[in-house]
Amino acid sequence: QPQSEFHKCCTGCNRGKACPCRSCTLHMGCGAILTSRRSVLADVSKNGLALKAAPCILRGDREIVLAAVSQNGCALSYASDSLKADRQIVLAAVSQNGFALEDASRQLRGDREVVLAAVKQNGYALEDASDDLKGSREFILAAVRLSGFALAFASDDLKADHEIVLAAVSENGYALEQAPEHLRCNREIVLAAVNANVKALKYALGDWSVDREVMLAAVHNGLHLEFVSSEFKGDHGIVLAAVSRDDHAFEDASSHLKHDHDFVLRAVQQNGLALKHVSKSFTEDQNVVLAEVNQNGR
Repeated sequence: QPQSEFHKCCTGCNRGKACPCRSCTLHMGCGAILTSRRSVLADVSKNGLALKAAPCILRGDREIVLAAVSQNGCALSYASDSLKADRQIVLAAVSQNGFALEDASRQLRGDREVVLAAVKQNGYALEDASDDLKGSREFILAAVRLSGFALAFASDDLKADHEIVLAAVSENGYALEQAPEHLRCNREIVLAAVNANVKALKYALGDWSVDREVMLAAVHNGLHLEFVSSEFKGDHGIVLAAVSRDDHAFEDASSHLKHDHDFVLRAVQQNGLALKHVSKSFTEDQNVVLAEVNQNGR
């Protein structure tokens, strides 16, 4: 018999009864299966979910399952129960797709290293971790540092922990949505969230449009100057931050800044393309034009 094939009894067969496993496509006598192991291994290496169509005995083959979950972590759902409790296989699965944690054994869903690997790949995987881990402050702090989204599945007490929330929003500003109200209006936390993702500002409570540091962080991270209050459209630092990202922002600067020679010069030094938006008098200014040439390298 070729080495690539084997002849064993399917565990679903008993005393000549038909094998209940639909994947066992070749039934011989008492339920023995003759199939190509090499072929299945090649299939799952290209598409891990091909494990679903493999004979049940091959879904308990460690090498085949490891190849499958390494290609697609979700293939763990088709592995035998014994391999769902295999630490190396589960680690490979959750590292490829964090949601594979759902199919791991109960014991491994409480394994710190396994769950952190899943959370690193996808923060929402924390939902399937053991309750003990979700209630551990030390563990949740480590988890949100890997993925701020993990905050969504922390216990209510830990969601109200200032240090944990700060770590979560620093990793991903959107985590601010999961914080309790008293922390969504905390300046330190809001500032950290905006620095991580300007769009997190929509989850902040209170009027932050009058806070210069928050607005400066927002502009630095992509907020268009047109959405900033009139007061800050005349702020040198905020406008320069906006212009450095987008030359069109100069059009939204206050009239005072648009006519301030020193400011126009600094703006063009930050972004030579801003010269397109300054008044004609500045386009004929030797220092301003030279700044544009130096900045654009031509």
